[in-house]
Amino acid sequence: MRIAVTGSIATDHLMVFDGAFSDSLLVDQLDKVALSFLVTDLQIRRGGVAGNIAFGLGNLGLRPLLVGAVGEDFAEYRGWLERHGVDCAHVHVSDLLHTARFVCTTDSKQAQIASFYAGAMSEARQIELAPLHAAEPLDLVLVGANDPEAMRRHTEECRHRGIPFAADPSQQLAWSEGPLIRELVDGAAFLFANDYEAGLISQKTGWTSDEVLERVGIRVITHGRDGVVVQRRGDGAVRVPAALTDTVADPTGVGDAFRSGFLAGLSWGLPDERCAQVGCMLATLVLETVGTQEYDLGRLGFLERLGRIYGDDAAAEVEPHLKTLRP
Repeated sequence: MRIAVTGSIATDHLMVFDGAFSDSLLVDQLDKVALSFLVTDLQIRRGGVAGNIAFGLGNLGLRPLLVGAVGEDFAEYRGWLERHGVDCAHVHVSDLLHTARFVCTTDSKQAQIASFYAGAMSEARQIELAPLHAAEPLDLVLVGANDPEAMRRHTEECRHRGIPFAADPSQQLAWSEGPLIRELVDGAAFLFANDYEAGLISQKTGWTSDEVLERVGIRVITHGRDGVVVQRRGDGAVRVPAALTDTVADPTGVGDAFRSGFLAGLSWGLPDERCAQVGCMLATLVLETVGTQEYDLGRLGFLERLGRIYGDDAAAEVEPHLKTLRP
């Protein structure tokens, strides 16, 4: 499959707070919050939803097209992605703005407080998908969290040109109103969301859960430690348990890694259950690592863990598709 991944490309500044945010929040005074947390660690990593998802696909042996907007400070990040199998030829470089920046602090309970500077991401609305599709037809476009006008443009263009698309509005749901969310979701071949985001989509669009499913081909809802539910319109739900681990380093980017694994499985022609299992396994590797693109993906270790958690049949079905990975 020829997959284009659109969305944010950013630098992540990840910090750790040894206490719990909830201990410092006064419910009756949330309207005048003025807090500062003393952090014990700072990691500067590559990130952004599109960068993370494309990186995961490249690591699994695919050649995804990264579509987004960056600043001139992107050179080192570009080299990193290209070395890991990502096609960056269609990334727009701003003459004026810096690459987007995500600043996140995680507390001892894995709660997070974050800020996001859009920067060059605002120019993603200038990117047209037509040249990519004309050069070689696109099989799927993932429309991830991005400049809102870029998300709208890419979604509309996919509909107009008949390109299947996966709706993944994620972080943009919190501020988006119902009409925009309906635009981004309606007609999607896939809809990705976690359980909280799925609730937001229903609340803001006014659609029931069943009505949302009627408007998309396949809905994939992640539930953290409780696994994943994959629903096809007119079919039963497939439930896949999470690949649990005792080693939790940082949850940032876990959802992006899941999408990488799921889409890789899809491109390999695997059934929904296997796609979700590959996604969950890759998500766990990210959870065990600080940084969204710092995990170690070796073929034998990945297959051994996949087989141990999901059974030998799962590992056997996935193994032929990982021939290009290092042992």
